[in-house]
Amino acid sequence: MREYGANPAAHASRYPTGSLAFPHRHLLGLAGLAPHELLFLLDEAEQWVELNRQPEKRVSVLRGLTIINAFFENSTRTLLSFELAGKRLGADVVNMSVATSSVKKGETLIDTALTLNAMRADAMVIRHGSSGAVRLIADKVDCPVLNAGDGQHEHPTQGLLDALTIRRALRNRGRTEFNGLKVTICGDILHSRVARSNIHCLTTLGADVRVCAPPALMPEGIEQLKVTAFHDFVAALEGAEVVMMLRLQNERMQGSFIPSPREYRHLYGLTLERLRHAAPDALIMHPGPMNRGVEIDSNVADLPKRSLITTQVEMGVAMRMTCLEVLTRKARGMPGWNGDAWA
Repeated sequence: MREYGANPAAHASRYPTGSLAFPHRHLLGLAGLAPHELLFLLDEAEQWVELNRQPEKRVSVLRGLTIINAFFENSTRTLLSFELAGKRLGADVVNMSVATSSVKKGETLIDTALTLNAMRADAMVIRHGSSGAVRLIADKVDCPVLNAGDGQHEHPTQGLLDALTIRRALRNRGRTEFNGLKVTICGDILHSRVARSNIHCLTTLGADVRVCAPPALMPEGIEQLKVTAFHDFVAALEGAEVVMMLRLQNERMQGSFIPSPREYRHLYGLTLERLRHAAPDALIMHPGPMNRGVEIDSNVADLPKRSLITTQVEMGVAMRMTCLEVLTRKARGMPGWNGDAWA
């Protein structure tokens, strides 16, 4: 059986080696990461895709390490993905139940962070409903912290897994680069941390990203993120090679942002008719969970060979394995991962 772990052969010297390949203690967001850092993580993930397709899916890379998944905001899909990732790497994984946590009893976030730190975890995965909460925790603990989504800020592993999904699909079509790739992201851009992480990731890798939303759901100044903004969905779809739909973030909305789900579908739902304005073989994505019949029709979501929605779920486990493995390399004393870059 092959050895899994650091995968230098995959990188073909496209970027520095050792800790310089990814010189960050935490993964709190994708904004500001260099192209070679993103490509490093994408390349590292390929081995875990391979492992997850084998009958024996467990390795001992993180044996003896403890990972705490502290989800202050519910997300069954993301929590399950991180739990599988940690266990398949051989770590001991503990899920923190927010419903019974001391936070519900009035404990401050800083006190919770200090309590978690005292338990001497080797890595923490944090999800929180407030932007910046994960960074606050990261500043108070001694171990690497991985952001599983914070408020309207970022969801970095989702952006990475989406990039991995796209790259593998492009390779199957004989294309190897993101440069010039036309990507349309449509939906609740204002509240979506998924959109922000995808924008940071894809534009850094050279893609041409368009965002489309009703005026009330389009952030002011979004063009500063090097995207082109549209309110007309058909115009945004013209020639798009990847179409990524977003769920309406109803739980984060205060007030009325759309007249009704029916009206939203009429203007911004991805139907077969609208899809014809995109490239003939445009790929279809959705981070889930989907509101079928609102942001996307079932006959579009289930299109064979073009819908990547279930592939995104598969890539999610592999990418989260990658992030956990890379962020714990210093703690495991891997050669080349104890330098100044980790200070």
